[in-house]
Amino acid sequence: MTAITEEPYGSTPAPDHHRDHPADLLARFQQAVAATPDRSAVHDERGSLTFAELDRRTAQLGKALTVRGAAPGEHIGVSLPRGADLVVALLAVWRAGAAYVPLDPAYPTERLHAMVRDAGIRTLLTADDEQVWPEGVQTLSLTELPASPGRHPEPPVRTPAHAPAYVIYTSGSTGTPKGVETTRGGVAALMSGLEAAGMYAEEPRVVAWNASVSFDASVQQWARVCRGDTLVVLGEEERTDPARLCEVLDRHGVHDLDLTPSHWHLLRADLLVRAAEGRRLRLFMGGEPVPEPTWRELAAERAEGRLEALNLYGPTECTVDATATWIEGGSPHIGHPLPGVRAHVLDAALRPVADGEEGELHLAGAGVAAGYVGRPSLTATRFVADPFAADGSRMYRTGDKVRRRADKTLEYLGRIDRQVKIRGYRVELGEIEAALATHPGVTTAVVTLHSSPAAGEQLAAYLVAADGTGGSAAAAAPGPDALRDHLAGILPQYMLPTAYVTLDALPLTVNGKVDLAALPAPEQAADAAAQPEDDAARHHAPDGEVETLIADVWSEVLGRAHIRADDDFFALGGHSLIALRVVARLKKQLGIAMSAREVYRHPRLRDLAQHVETVRVGR
Repeated sequence: MTAITEEPYGSTPAPDHHRDHPADLLARFQQAVAATPDRSAVHDERGSLTFAELDRRTAQLGKALTVRGAAPGEHIGVSLPRGADLVVALLAVWRAGAAYVPLDPAYPTERLHAMVRDAGIRTLLTADDEQVWPEGVQTLSLTELPASPGRHPEPPVRTPAHAPAYVIYTSGSTGTPKGVETTRGGVAALMSGLEAAGMYAEEPRVVAWNASVSFDASVQQWARVCRGDTLVVLGEEERTDPARLCEVLDRHGVHDLDLTPSHWHLLRADLLVRAAEGRRLRLFMGGEPVPEPTWRELAAERAEGRLEALNLYGPTECTVDATATWIEGGSPHIGHPLPGVRAHVLDAALRPVADGEEGELHLAGAGVAAGYVGRPSLTATRFVADPFAADGSRMYRTGDKVRRRADKTLEYLGRIDRQVKIRGYRVELGEIEAALATHPGVTTAVVTLHSSPAAGEQLAAYLVAADGTGGSAAAAAPGPDALRDHLAGILPQYMLPTAYVTLDALPLTVNGKVDLAALPAPEQAADAAAQPEDDAARHHAPDGEVETLIADVWSEVLGRAHIRADDDFFALGGHSLIALRVVARLKKQLGIAMSAREVYRHPRLRDLAQHVETVRVGR
C-alpha cells in the first residue's frame, strides 16, 4: 500500500529542518518581543498593548498560575470575554507550560460545569466573581494579580512538544461533548505549515481575530501574535455588525480576516466595495464548505487582483487546518495537505482508493491530537495506527468523504455519519436529540439540517409527545418556547434548533429507520399551524407602519407566509446571521442604524417595533 503524497502535486522540496522540527510558539513570541518590543501586539475596543507590555503581563499572570500549580499536563480553565485580557490569559497559560480550556461565559452553566469536571480543571481564570463553579476549583481574576515584573520578565517554562496545548470541546454523538486535547508541537506545526505553504505573508501583518475562542479556528488567528503579527480582537458587537466590522478593519488597517462562507455572504457588499477601491484584504475561509457561487465570485476577485481568499480545511482533532488552497479557477475543493501533513483516501478496509474514487479521508502528522480527554475507547476508535508509516505514529479517521482529483487536489463530498456543520460550528445531531429526549413531554425526537432559500441552513427538530399513545401526540406536545428553554439550559446557542415540529409519529422506512425524506419542511408545518382562523388570531396581526414593515421583513428573510405581532424571531427560525439581514433591511427602509443585538434583546415583533419607534423619535 502507498500513501497519498503529502506535498503539493509536482513539487519535490528539499528537507526543511525548521518545518520538521518547528520552534515552540512561546519561543517565537520571545523572538518577536526582542525584535520589536514597542510595536503594537494587540488592539481591542479599550486600547492596545505593545509586544513588551504583552510580554510583561503574560509573565505576571504565568507566574501567578505556576504558584497555583500550573505545569505541563495541567488544564487551566479560561472564562473571559473577548478582549486583550483574553490574549494575555491564553499566552500566560502556555507560558506556565499548561493547556488552556476555553469556557464560553455564554454557555449554559450545566454544560460549563460538565466541561470543568471532565477536563479535571483545578484553576480557572475569570472576570465574573459571581459565577459559581464546581467545588474544589480555585478562580483567579486578572485584576487580582501582584505588581508587574521588571523590565526583564522570567522566560516561559520549558515545555515538550508532546505536552497539551489546549482542550476544545466539540459536540458528541452520544449526547455528551468530548474534549479534544492537542499538543504544543501540533500548534507549532500548524503555524510552520501555513508559512511553508505561503498562506501567511513573510512580513508582519495585522490580523483580525473573529472566531469564538471555543472554536478551533481561533487558534490560527490569535496565536499569530507569536510570530510577530499584530492582533485586532473583534468585540462581540463588531463581529455581528457588518458596518462596525468594516470600520474596525479600516481603522486598524487589517490585512487578514478569518470568516466562514456564511459570514462572507453578509459582508460581501462592503468588502467588495473596499476591494474595488484598492483596499487589499486576504480572507481565510473555513468552517464549512464554500458554495460554488461564492467560489466563483472570490476566484474572479483574485483574478482581477482585488481580493485574496483561501479555503482552509481541517478537523479539530488535527489542530485546526490540515489542507489549504487559494480560491481560484473552477470548482470548489480543499486543496493539498499542508507541509508536514500526510493525507490518505481509504476504503473501509484502510486500503487506498484510486484517484477519482470516493473514500474516507485519514490524516496523519504532527498535528494529530493526543485524543479525547478521559475517553480512551473513543480515542482508540478514531485515532488508529498509520499503516503507511514506519514510526508507529497514528492517523485520524475524519469521517469526511473525499476524492482525489486529476490535478491531485482533494474534493470534499460530505460526511459518512450524521455530523453537520452550521455557520462554521461542528454539531452532532445525536447530542441535540439526546437533550430533547430529557424533556418529560418528549418520547422521541430526530433533528435534521434543513435548508431553505430564504433562511438558509437551520436545525429542525421533529418530535413525538410522551403521552401520544392515546389521541393526538401533536395536541399534547410541549410548545416551541418550552422546548427551547429546556435545551438552552443544556446546549450552547448555536446548537438550538430554530424550528420545532410535533408529529403523531415519526415516518419510518421499510427497514424501521426514520425516513428523513418524508419529514415535512419546518416552515410548511409552522405556516399550517399559524393559519389565522378566528378573531383572536386576527387580533394578533401586525398593526401600524413599523409592525407591518418588520413583519414583511421577517416573512422575507425567514420564508414564512404568516407573521403575527406576538411572534418570536427565534421561534420562527431566526439566528444570528438572519438577524443581521433584518437590521440591514430596517436601516435601508427606515434609515435606522441598529445592532443585531437589539433583535436579541427584543425578539418579539411587537417589542422590536416599539424599540424601533423609540429610536426613530430619539433621532
